Amino acid sequence: MRKRLIVSAASALSLFLAVPASAADFQPGAAGIGDPYYPTYGNGGYRVSHYDIRLKYQPATDELEGTTTILATATQDLSRFNLDFALNVSEVRVNGRPATFATSGEQELEVTPARPLAKGSQATVVVRYKGVPSTVKKYGFTAWLRTPDGAVAAGEPESAWWWFPSNDHPSDKATFDVSVQVPDGNQVISNGILTGATSQAGWTRYSWRENKPQATYLATLAVGKFDISTDTTANGLPVYNAYSKDLGDNADAARSSVERTGELVDWLSGYFGDYPFSSVGGYVPNVPTGFALETQTRVFYSPRQFSKGANTSVVVHELAHQWYGDSVSLSRWSDIWLNEGFARYAQFLWSEHENEGTAQELADYVYASHPADDAFWSVKPGDPGADNQFSNAVYDRGAVAIQALRNAVGDEKFFRILKGWPTERKYGNATIPEFQAYAEKISGQKLGDVFNTWLFTAARPAVGPVAPGAAAHASPAPGARADADRGDGQQLPVEPKSWKKIQETNSVHDEAR
Repeated sequence: MRKRLIVSAASALSLFLAVPASAADFQPGAAGIGDPYYPTYGNGGYRVSHYDIRLKYQPATDELEGTTTILATATQDLSRFNLDFALNVSEVRVNGRPATFATSGEQELEVTPARPLAKGSQATVVVRYKGVPSTVKKYGFTAWLRTPDGAVAAGEPESAWWWFPSNDHPSDKATFDVSVQVPDGNQVISNGILTGATSQAGWTRYSWRENKPQATYLATLAVGKFDISTDTTANGLPVYNAYSKDLGDNADAARSSVERTGELVDWLSGYFGDYPFSSVGGYVPNVPTGFALETQTRVFYSPRQFSKGANTSVVVHELAHQWYGDSVSLSRWSDIWLNEGFARYAQFLWSEHENEGTAQELADYVYASHPADDAFWSVKPGDPGADNQFSNAVYDRGAVAIQALRNAVGDEKFFRILKGWPTERKYGNATIPEFQAYAEKISGQKLGDVFNTWLFTAARPAVGPVAPGAAAHASPAPGARADADRGDGQQLPVEPKSWKKIQETNSVHDEAR
């Protein structure tokens, strides 16, 4: 039942006065969110709380059509705002009214609502679109991967542009509903929980929901024919894994690795605290790429990650990201160490667990492997630059930095930091200085020298990550066996047994962009 709204003259006047007196008070939102590594990525003037993505996809032709509804709140008086998107748009509505729109730059969709948006107001933005994503390249590349029976959307630092309009920066996280209609016989994989699958007239619609905040680059989509396995962890967490039916020689190695997801997430919970999401799992589509990506709750793995056999180390790496990178996300891309250093260090911890080399032995090996003139040391993990964002130094030197922190504060405080940080910052964003401040609070120590030496100095530290009570060394102790000459006359310590498997994961993000 509708009731008539009776507004007094005084009330009407107050409503009128609440609106800025001049259109000049409204300004366009910025075309970028302000990240120095990627100045055009993301947008200013609003924050997104939810994406509702409804798609129809034809695998045979790669034709995609969709409607995405975005719930957003204006953070300034907005006359116009931008979205990041690459496909052809046919209609945009803001709060139910047709909006004008135009494209600019590589991925900017400029939207001018019929009525400007006042600061603090909520807006419902509906975008209708279609296209053939595999034919669209931006900045010379595509994050849309075709497979023999469908397609996959996965990439870092961007992948959303090819399938939904967004505020594409990890500092603006939102919840997601993804619903995709595909011809019968195909399946759809995405983040979170599968909430429904219904068929009608030769098409099946799959609906997925991720109810915790998620960065746009962590949203994933895969369409094809998969073997699905479902289970629960020992703690009752739903596990959903999927494998393309045509993985060939890599199929068994992939399964024997990814099927350990439940076990490994429970093991990681002992270090990082309660798992932060409502489901977990991974999928291995038949793609020619070599990278893996920590897409939230549903990790993407390329088959090549398992071309040398099973590799639980890469599964540990990507699952560690569910805490370090997904639940606690970087505030700007220069903070990438908060993601990759800790995911690599989780592999060090797994090596300890498997008795294949301690974290200290691995850190010593990394330090000894790279002489002072090695370009490895020219990359600063705490601010590597966009070109070196996924350099091995961010991973390996980044993990050594964490071992140096462990040695500086001692195990008891270190493991409190390791678990407390993702618990305190759950579902939020953070910077390296904020992590340093947290580590100093828990440890009661000033840690500037540790962070500056290992993260922000473009040179080999004079002393390695020394364990308490041990002497620094870059070569074996007298009488110890050495594995190889590193190239400058110095011999390496014995190579930890886990090292090769850890290094096999170095392509985790090599081709993600």
